[in-house]
Amino acid sequence: QVQLVESGGGLVQAGGSLRLSCAASGRTFSSYAMAWFRQAPGKEREFVAAITWGGGATYLGDSVKGRFTISRDMNKKTVFLQMNSLKPEDTAVYYCAADVGYSGGDYYRQNKYIYWGQGTQVTVSS
Repeated sequence: QVQLVESGGGLVQAGGSLRLSCAASGRTFSSYAMAWFRQAPGKEREFVAAITWGGGATYLGDSVKGRFTISRDMNKKTVFLQMNSLKPEDTAVYYCAADVGYSGGDYYRQNKYIYWGQGTQVTVSS
């Protein structure tokens, strides 16, 4: 059984930084790309970032470009989201997600991903 476990969320002041981690486990785990999405109260889930395991290609949502970076540790099957210059509007539950193989380059699509973590809360105070 595949599991994705996020960690690293918390409360931070505007302008601060947080680093989220997503560790994948399971004997059958195999994916082409992993992504981060977020959902604020009353809003739809939003694409944040994605990365491919093999080439390490990265993709960022427009609202986080220049502030967030995504990286991966293939040996540990872990993906990271470094969040800098945080703003109150970044407040949300952050989810990591994994696909099960290459299915096109539209990494922003939620239905591309099969496995999802339970989410970790990020709160940015003003």
